[in-house]
Amino acid sequence: MAEIVIRNLRKEFGAFVAVQESSFTVADGEFFMLLGPSGCGKTTTLRMIAGLELPTSGQILLDGKDVAQMRASARDIAFVFQMFALYPHMNVRRNISYPLVSQGMGRRDVRRKVDEVAGILGIESILDRPVGGLSSGDRQRVALGRAIVREPKAFLMDEPLGALDAEFRERMAEELRALHDRMGATTVYVTHDQLEAMQMGDKIVVMNHGVVEQWGTPQEIYDRPATMFVANFIGSPPMNFLRFEATLEPGATSVRLSGVDIPIPRLETGVSGRELVLGVRPEHVSLGSDGAYRGEVIATEYLGTTQIVTLKTPNGTLRVRAPSGQPARVGETMSLDFNTATLSIFDAGSGQAMKVDRAAVRAAMKERSHG
Repeated sequence: MAEIVIRNLRKEFGAFVAVQESSFTVADGEFFMLLGPSGCGKTTTLRMIAGLELPTSGQILLDGKDVAQMRASARDIAFVFQMFALYPHMNVRRNISYPLVSQGMGRRDVRRKVDEVAGILGIESILDRPVGGLSSGDRQRVALGRAIVREPKAFLMDEPLGALDAEFRERMAEELRALHDRMGATTVYVTHDQLEAMQMGDKIVVMNHGVVEQWGTPQEIYDRPATMFVANFIGSPPMNFLRFEATLEPGATSVRLSGVDIPIPRLETGVSGRELVLGVRPEHVSLGSDGAYRGEVIATEYLGTTQIVTLKTPNGTLRVRAPSGQPARVGETMSLDFNTATLSIFDAGSGQAMKVDRAAVRAAMKERSHG
């Protein structure tokens, strides 16, 4: 397996820029997710890594070697497509063995490797069956088997579970992650499903309009989104945005919303007379009756162990994930208590998050968890 390094990658289709100066690193053996809405450039990026598209500029380093202008066949990468792309006139065994046969491997070695891969995927019983009559899940396993049998430097997967129903997709996601852990393979996986990305990925790149908005671990992206787009795209419900105008000095530890001081993480930078946004996750707000900052309940949604309470505040609509047993009636005015360590401050114009004192945030969260 190998490390993949992307440096200033750009792809133009005429006047349209599909990918703009993207840079990130996929560590050796990592399960790496390319996440974003349709048309954000994630599949184009994956196709450039595979060699199915050549970049306009930039580098793609595979195991230390720049392969950006090399043909796909020279890159030693396996690609798994959403629609399986199996050979319908071949049975399962012949589909899986095809890459090895094409390389001229001996019949005995081919059979041994196919049997080994079938054992890993749990498809030994269907090796001699035609692929046309298989379920979607079994066909996806066959497609994975055809990729695995080559033992490539990296696996690239373009929404391989997208054609499956929701329940089976969740089960296959667990199987894929377990398979990755057994093999230690370097994997780059494209998805538009943030839950799938958070469930499976070691690292996630979030893309929007061809730009890498942020990349890091699922927890980093969820807890400290770098932009308002990431904050809104990750999380269900997404992060709340409360708008206000302020001048903040470096080192500020509070903001004023509708006459109420709200403690925030210590800022490393300042801003003068700008529209800002206070970002807070729904689970990081507590409901009460005697706090200074208040909102009117306009809707409740029962979810079993929790409920989503939607409130109208002077700075915008806010959703709270609260225990299902907590009283919250439409029309009632309730106070809102924010978990200071988890708050984000964004510049409303650029959408960028303001830098905060990370050490102070970690200390505050540690103190809160012990308390």
